[in-house]
Amino acid sequence: MILSCQNLSKAFNEQPILCNVSFHIEDYDKAAIVGINGAGKTTLLRIIVGEQSADDGIVTLAKGKTLGYLAQNQDVNSANTIYDELLSVKADVIAMEQKIREMEHSMKQVSGKELAQLMDAYTRLTHSFELANGYAYKSEIMGVLKGLGFDETEYDKKISTLSGGQKTRVALGRLLLLKPDLIILDEPTNHLDLNSITWLETYLLNYKGAVLIVSHDRYFLDRIAGKIIEIDQTKATTFIGNYSDYAVKKEQLRTAALNAYFKQQQEIKHQEAVIEKLKSFNREKSIKRAESREKMLNKIEVLDKPSEARTDIHMTLTPHCTSGKDVLHIEGLTKDFNGQTLFSNLAMDLKRREHVAIIGDNGTGKTTILKIINGLLKADGGMITLGTNVHIGYYDQEHHVLHMEKTLFDEISDSYPYLSNTEIRSTLAAFLFTGDDVYKRIGDLSGGERGRMSLAKLMLSESNFLILDEPTNHLDIISKEILEDALNAYEGTVLYVSHDRYFINRTASRILELKDGELTSYLGNYDYYLEKRDELSPVSPKPDDHSPSKVNAPSDTKLDWQAQKELQAKQRKKENDLKRCEERITELEQQLAEIEEMMSDPAVATNVSKLQELTHTQDELNSKLADLYDQWEILAN
Repeated sequence: MILSCQNLSKAFNEQPILCNVSFHIEDYDKAAIVGINGAGKTTLLRIIVGEQSADDGIVTLAKGKTLGYLAQNQDVNSANTIYDELLSVKADVIAMEQKIREMEHSMKQVSGKELAQLMDAYTRLTHSFELANGYAYKSEIMGVLKGLGFDETEYDKKISTLSGGQKTRVALGRLLLLKPDLIILDEPTNHLDLNSITWLETYLLNYKGAVLIVSHDRYFLDRIAGKIIEIDQTKATTFIGNYSDYAVKKEQLRTAALNAYFKQQQEIKHQEAVIEKLKSFNREKSIKRAESREKMLNKIEVLDKPSEARTDIHMTLTPHCTSGKDVLHIEGLTKDFNGQTLFSNLAMDLKRREHVAIIGDNGTGKTTILKIINGLLKADGGMITLGTNVHIGYYDQEHHVLHMEKTLFDEISDSYPYLSNTEIRSTLAAFLFTGDDVYKRIGDLSGGERGRMSLAKLMLSESNFLILDEPTNHLDIISKEILEDALNAYEGTVLYVSHDRYFINRTASRILELKDGELTSYLGNYDYYLEKRDELSPVSPKPDDHSPSKVNAPSDTKLDWQAQKELQAKQRKKENDLKRCEERITELEQQLAEIEEMMSDPAVATNVSKLQELTHTQDELNSKLADLYDQWEILAN
């Protein structure tokens, strides 16, 4: 075990944020902390790394272990260039390299015993240098920089000239190169494009250490996490599996807990009615019986009502009128910036009710396309034609559709003067703005609050063609799911830019990839796009007869009799191991089937403690089964 958190509690202004939070991270765990905005996820990370103190509880990092922490926004203060900043991480390796060069030079000038001693020291140092990946440290730095989306032309940029997002990427690069025993990341994908996120996933999956992540990127969590720690109503619950596994188990537990709550409430009301009836008889025996029942009732540990699922935002998108079948036609679209062509001769057609996602690297011009269609930017060439009865509703990630000087109430009132005060307040309440919140200035809102406000205006617009620029930014997972459901039920047309692959998977019927100034269309969701993209990628040529693998491969005829016997023995052992593995898999699958049958029993489904016990056993079996599947794949090859 590398990290232990025991009974952590924290309150702000006497308002509890965390209460008796306990969990642990094993040496090679890939774990994630999830919860709604404001649940206390970032506070928990800050307590773990020592930036904040807990009111109660203990954080223990295993002796001799190191941790590295990446906050959401990193203001890297350095006079270095991007490359030199990452190179500074390798100062010890560079010092060893310099020492090795000095030793090599000294060897030419000494002899005898002194040379022998120098050679021994040289051997030890070169071994340490090799263990520290000294012969490839420059390649390692280049790999991290490219993986995080930095072009070689940017390596010499000064840190002081970078944007906040770029500085955060530099800080992430430093952290990865430091290779602590435990990496702690708070929203690491916020400033990365899709290619960089995919690279980071692969890097973390292969990382020889533990990883603890806070993220709203569900696709990322599905690929990375093997353990989910949920913070809900100040408490922590640990689930084994990725995000999708957690979502299923969470709903099962919530349903069971809700059934148990309603059953107990029904029993309490029944007992209260019986007590009231006994008292109404107004006889000594009946009153004693009533008092006895009251005592029993008072001893009951009343269950809290489980938090309602997905109640953060109530969103319905309804087109005011139906557009023509042809919604948008673009041909020859061209845009230049400062003499550089961003894209040229782009073509696109959208039909009614299509949900289309534009994806691509940062800086390729995705947002620019949306702004041109919406009339916020002028194209340098090409033609854009909107279809009959097309009315655009625009969601801008920079929220230019909002007026910073207005209050929330006035923003809605001025845009939709036909709404009554009650209707305006109801709309704002649906997006979590209640009471005096409606008189806040938009300029004083956080990024997430401005996002919710933009969505509120979008809901009221009754448009039939929605153009959305990163609509899930700053939304928590529950709010994203509500937006996804609203878009899937929407009968109009949707065109959006997003880096949220889970969101794209759930809402897109077509993908447009913007790459090298061209748009490529894929008819399907994000998983389909990945499949087809890989199919279209050029296949590496097979090695010819003169390749090293062919030349060096030993043939069976060249193996002596003893080697043949050893190979046959290894093969028999492998076959026996495979058979035992398959038998064990069958046994565990049978046990899981029996547990699932028990969990479907209504009597068990309403027994929270029994259901939790079965779920725990199910988690353990699934974990063992996953290991067996991995073992089987190795043996079956």
